[in-house]
Parts: sequence; C-alpha cells; structure tokens
Amino acid sequence: MLARHYPPGPDKANPHVYLFGTCVIDLFMPEAGLDAVRLLEREGLTVHFPRGQSCCGQPAYSSGNPEQARAVARAQLDLFSQPWPVIVPSGSCAGMMRHHWPTLFDDDPQAAAKARELAERVYELSEFLLHVLHVNFAQTSSQPDEQVVLHTSCGARREMGTRGHGVALLDALPGVTRVEHAHESECCGFGGTFSLKHDDISGAMVTDKIAAACATGCERLVSADCGCLLNIGHAAKRQGAPLQVEHLASFLWRRVGAAA
Repeated sequence: MLARHYPPGPDKANPHVYLFGTCVIDLFMPEAGLDAVRLLEREGLTVHFPRGQSCCGQPAYSSGNPEQARAVARAQLDLFSQPWPVIVPSGSCAGMMRHHWPTLFDDDPQAAAKARELAERVYELSEFLLHVLHVNFAQTSSQPDEQVVLHTSCGARREMGTRGHGVALLDALPGVTRVEHAHESECCGFGGTFSLKHDDISGAMVTDKIAAACATGCERLVSADCGCLLNIGHAAKRQGAPLQVEHLASFLWRRVGAAA
C-alpha cells in the first residue's frame, strides 16, 4: 500500500462531496449512511448521493467473476462526474473502488481513464475525516464514559490502511477509552462470499473474535465495515454474548452530534 498525499483541506469555494453509500448500508444499516452524511455536514460540506449507485462489485470480483464486477463498475463510472471527493463509509468498498476499479478496464482505455480519475477521489470516511477535514472532537460530550473495542476489516486494514484512522478518531473522543483485544488483527470470518462457501471456518473465526472482544470487558465493538458488523453482531446475539456492535459513523455521531 503506497502512502497517499492528501489535499490541505476541503475546497471552501466548492464544498461538495459525493457519498457512495454501499449496498450493505443501503439494505441493512441505512442509519450508518445517514450518520456519515451528518458528520460531513457538520464540517460544512454539501453531500450528494447519486441515485443510480449500487454495489462496488467486490462480491463478484472476489468470487472470480471480473466480467460481472466490470459491468457493475461500468454502470457507475459516470455517476460521479463532478470533481468532488467520493466518500465511502466502508474500507473494503473504498479499497475496491480505489485499487481495483482501474484494473478492471485494462482493455478499455476510455473506461480505464474514467476509473483512474474516479479512484483518485475515493476516500474511506474515517480517512477523509482525519486527513482532509482534520475534524476536532475535543469538545465535552454529554454522553456517559464508555469503553469500546475496534475491529477493522481485512480490506480496510490492508488496502486502505484505515485501522490507524479509526484508532485516531476514537482516541480523540472525550469520555471514550479504546481497548485492544487479542484477535484485533484477525479476520472476523465474513470475507464476503467466504462465509457462505466455508461457513464452518467462518463460524470458528467469528467465535474467536467475539471471545477476544468480550475478554476485554467491553460491551461495544465499533467498526467501519458493515459486513463485519453484521457477521459479528448476529453471531454475538446467537451466542448470547454481551457484545453490541455499532458502525463507526454512528458511534462518532452519537458522541459528538449533540455538541455540534
């Protein structure tokens, strides 16, 4: 993963961004998408949500179906036509768009050029909040103190480097203590279609993840990836584990929104 050079800040003369909401947020966690919008608007930005957007194509791509992934990406290349940042509240989806969309069109120079230009404008939400907006969460929160554990998806950690972004944002929140757990660097077992093809292995992995999180004494796990949250949250509920899950955008907004 190459180091990324960030702009000095948002364009104050043209304070617009796009939100790529992801299909999982759209279908299962819409509040996380709305909280991402609220966080961006808190910083004075106007957020645009192109209605034609859908999936990033990662399920098809990781299952060995690049033609299907290419069709999904191609249908969306022209949706983000203005030169505005594209904010994605999911590290794995952001990684797909930033690193893999351009390679899908190696045999189509025109589409490849569009994909490369778009990829340069793609930011994972926590990355954008930290390195472009330089958000300030130092104000006193009316929320009670709480301890949380952080989970970063494999794609977010390795392709977008967003674990450090999540750590920095959580550590900047008044009244919040982030506790590291023994299996933090390990996959939760979701892995998109991996959890369907290898459900026994996936189940063992998420069981280990939940046990490690609960061993810290924390009752809340925060992550910026909804696929992981669905997997961990449903498994914890099924096991009767005392662990709640929350998207990073919703957690941040809950802590700072009332003070905005």
